[in-house]
Amino acid sequence: MICIPIAAATTDAALLLMERAAPLADLVELRIDRIPDADLERLIAARRTPVIVTNRSRQEGGGFTGSEEERVGRLGEAVRLGADYVDIESATDPALKSGLREAIAGTSTKLIVSWHDFSGTPPSQFLRAKLEACMADGPAIAKIVTRADDDSDCLRVLGLIPYALRKGQAIAAFCMGRRGIISRIAAPRLGSAIAYASLEPDEASAPGQLTIHQMREIDRLMEEGSGNE
Repeated sequence: MICIPIAAATTDAALLLMERAAPLADLVELRIDRIPDADLERLIAARRTPVIVTNRSRQEGGGFTGSEEERVGRLGEAVRLGADYVDIESATDPALKSGLREAIAGTSTKLIVSWHDFSGTPPSQFLRAKLEACMADGPAIAKIVTRADDDSDCLRVLGLIPYALRKGQAIAAFCMGRRGIISRIAAPRLGSAIAYASLEPDEASAPGQLTIHQMREIDRLMEEGSGNE
């Protein structure tokens, strides 16, 4: 699945971006930490594709400025409004994560538990430990994202995909940054559940993010190439 993140200065602007993204993406991510005073009810009601609601903490590259209770509370609101997915960081206070899982129980909302490292890519053993920590929260999808400084960083993160799948855990894993672009292309082909792409080059939500048009063109070329074997 290719997901287009949505961030905007107002709810109205975000609604316009959602409309543009709908025919291009498999799902959209509402980055409510980057939509001031986001009207979740309007945004979720207007969806034409499944939506992920993310309220990213500053510690992991987000823009939310309130308390942790307020931040996670907004995710609980998204669950009540019928969001398809909510994304919460593994490092979030266990009691707050537990409360969110309780809110999700019995609903159709699925949980994504994520971990990001903007400083680099740790060793494989550390990455696996972070993945196991994400899995301990019982997510539908575990998400591990790091910054790549060289190709070996990409290989370590991509190696998490078959590792998680062998354990029956759906995963999204790739690297940020210019050196991480190859991982964004390879990850879906290894079984990563979600790839993220921007509507336009200047709307990327993370370094090294390709546009939806680039991702679709790469898919087309890969399919053509496989047909010529």
